Amino acid sequence: MSEQTASRSPMTVREALADWLRPPRAHGDVIEDRTVSFLELFYDLVFVVLIAQIAHALAADVSWTGVRNFAVVFVLVWYAWLNGTLYHEVHGGEDGRSRTFIFLQMGLIAVMAVYAGHAADEVADGRGFAIVYAILLLLLAFQWAGVIRHDNPAFRPIARRYVGGMVVMAAAVAATALVDDTDLRVWLWLAIFGVTVLATLQIVLSRNPLVEEANRPTESMSERFGLITIIMLGEVVVGVVDGLSELDERSALAIVTGMVSLAIGMGVWWNYFDFVGRRLPRPDTNVRAVWTQGHMVLGLSIAAAGAGMVSLVEHAGDARTPVATAWLVSGSVSLLALILAALVWTMEERPGRAMVPRLLVGTAVLALVVGALRPPPWLLALLLYGALSVVWGDAFIRHARSGERIAET
Repeated sequence: MSEQTASRSPMTVREALADWLRPPRAHGDVIEDRTVSFLELFYDLVFVVLIAQIAHALAADVSWTGVRNFAVVFVLVWYAWLNGTLYHEVHGGEDGRSRTFIFLQMGLIAVMAVYAGHAADEVADGRGFAIVYAILLLLLAFQWAGVIRHDNPAFRPIARRYVGGMVVMAAAVAATALVDDTDLRVWLWLAIFGVTVLATLQIVLSRNPLVEEANRPTESMSERFGLITIIMLGEVVVGVVDGLSELDERSALAIVTGMVSLAIGMGVWWNYFDFVGRRLPRPDTNVRAVWTQGHMVLGLSIAAAGAGMVSLVEHAGDARTPVATAWLVSGSVSLLALILAALVWTMEERPGRAMVPRLLVGTAVLALVVGALRPPPWLLALLLYGALSVVWGDAFIRHARSGERIAET
């Protein structure tokens, strides 16, 4: 028995329950050495199901409309994940209140997943998604509002504005359930999300010291972004497996195409976790905004690439990659390379850091060229993987010449 445990006084059941359901942490009450909990991992895994549903819908409809629908639903899902994640990071803990609210969120997320796949192209599913999403936002707003009573008074005006914004967003999304035109509903969702992001950025970029303190990145937040990135990379694996599983005959060429496509995900892993993962951005408000929102775009591009893998494997025997598939996979890799460059830019100075974003921008341009040329699927995947490998390989050589390891130990 530890000294700390031995010094505790016995409690009645009522006292233990009150402690178990203790109020949320106030702003500024940061747990510096906190690590991501099993509860948070469980929460993220439920989002895997939701993201998988919309990725599968994109895999079945590789078109500009399919990409638009996927992107709009994805950003709404990401906003919900980010809100739940930030709340737990800033105010949550290993207590009954935090667990109860997270499990309630998970239940709503599971119901959302039922509607998410066709939320953008079917009237009934879109209506169901909008209603459940609005309820989830209201639950999150209720959690944030619960902090105000126990918070530092200086933070209360900011918190009230944030809660008010979430309630307005919930009401706007709920109102779209009354819209029967699926295209109009998707554009309304995009407009609602855009206004919400702009309003949030206006608060974050206000240079208010209290806002900067409330949004200070932590080691555990960096870890959480890394974990959700791994989950997104799982969609690449799922895309390859789904593509191979749906083939009547699995030729050697199809299997090779699948393995090279899978290597694209591995190339993203190498670049993200050696240049960005487990690191905090520079202490500047604008930089933090890029770091936070950049992970949304990174996750979107990874999941979209994974959806494109299904078609890439299915057309493994084609002389040229289908136009829509080529642009989906190459465009996704191009976008993720650009956002990786932006994320590397947010990091503290390191030897050779400036070269990595430049090579990633070059990778983005090359990916678009590959998409325009539309080589056979196996070659398209190989060229994209090669472009990502060049970035990491160059950094490895430069680190070796300076006597440093590229990976932290």
